[in-house]
Amino acid sequence: MKPPRKAQTITIACLAAASLALTACGRSDDQGAGGEDQSGAVDSGKAKGTIEVWAMGTEGEMLGDFVQDFETDNPDAKVKVTAVPWESAHDKLSTAIAAGEGPDVSLIGTTWMGEFAEAGGLMPTPEGLVDEGDFFPGAWGSTEVGGTSYGVPWYVETRVLYYRTDLAKKAGWDQAPTSWDELKQFAKDLQSKGGAKYGLNLQPGQTGSWQTMLPFAWSNGASLTNEDGTEYTIDSPEMAEALDYYTSYFDEGLSMDRTLDPGELESGFADGTVGAFISGPWHTGLVEDAGVSQDQYALAPMPSPDGDGIGTSFVGGGDLAVFADSDNPDGAWKLVQWLSEPETQQAFYEAVGDLPSVQAAWDSGKLSTDPQLQVFGEQLDHAQAPPSVPTWEQVAGEIDSLVEQASRGGMSGEDAVKEMQSKAQSIGTGL
Repeated sequence: MKPPRKAQTITIACLAAASLALTACGRSDDQGAGGEDQSGAVDSGKAKGTIEVWAMGTEGEMLGDFVQDFETDNPDAKVKVTAVPWESAHDKLSTAIAAGEGPDVSLIGTTWMGEFAEAGGLMPTPEGLVDEGDFFPGAWGSTEVGGTSYGVPWYVETRVLYYRTDLAKKAGWDQAPTSWDELKQFAKDLQSKGGAKYGLNLQPGQTGSWQTMLPFAWSNGASLTNEDGTEYTIDSPEMAEALDYYTSYFDEGLSMDRTLDPGELESGFADGTVGAFISGPWHTGLVEDAGVSQDQYALAPMPSPDGDGIGTSFVGGGDLAVFADSDNPDGAWKLVQWLSEPETQQAFYEAVGDLPSVQAAWDSGKLSTDPQLQVFGEQLDHAQAPPSVPTWEQVAGEIDSLVEQASRGGMSGEDAVKEMQSKAQSIGTGL
């Protein structure tokens, strides 16, 4: 079985409570995010009081019923969930932080963590609340800003290669490509021998294209910032080489050089126009709804440049963070802790389809036996999040624009990467 289809999860006051000793949870207005101590440990008692939660999308719709088990285990606690549309979530969270009127805990898009931590809105994760090593490394990295964690990964998603097995067999391929050279030849063969019009469809720029392009750069050894996140390091030979490789698919007519209309990718995959593409777990349901049978397609990890292992992919999803002005930080962190338990994460996958961020949750049940899910689990061990810096969303927009220029033949990879660096430097990391 596959995860249920759901929408893509497409970005201080120091508080005291009698049952929670949270130390070093605040900072002065002129102190940036990072460099803080983690908050003090949460005690082992039961949660109490009202815990206000904001959650977006399907998670917001389903969480209220799901937390009934938590309330049963903590009879003096009441979880109040407010569902927030993703399209208005960023502004709502920003406004709440500025006004000091946020919930106790909220789902935060992974690319927003740096911005909201720097704004002083998030409390550092308590010492010992969870074990960092229990989580996929890329997912945990999304919570860290300047070396300090400001939340806990809740669910994850990553991107893998989808391909039509029937067309691949016709083209002479009985397994997926594992290197960049093989991937290029695979795309060519899907066209010339398999009958696809486009061998591998990639995003030719525009919003979110960095999520497809940057995995090639990460696989090639490129980095986006220095170690402490204070400077962007986009301009590198590794980044330029990866961008040239990426744009060669458009130069050679292997990928459409335009943004697809809604449903066009799925219908093209179903009728054989598109032989392969890169996307996340939500697309299993979408392509099957479009008419692709389970024996007509397969998933594979991202190829590495030299074929010497699995390439790096993008890791996204959602983190759980406690607001710095929470009225019930003790209850909030205990709810976060409960949602991070392997058994809870398995149950939430069964209810919602969110892939667990805790690795142990993949060791039993459907997550351990479904071949397609196992590809995502394997890829999550080789996935990376963008830097958790306050300005990432701005810089990502500049990268999207320059990827588009390069994909349309208007700039070389080297020139585009230099311009990315120039734009990023003028914006700064915000740390």
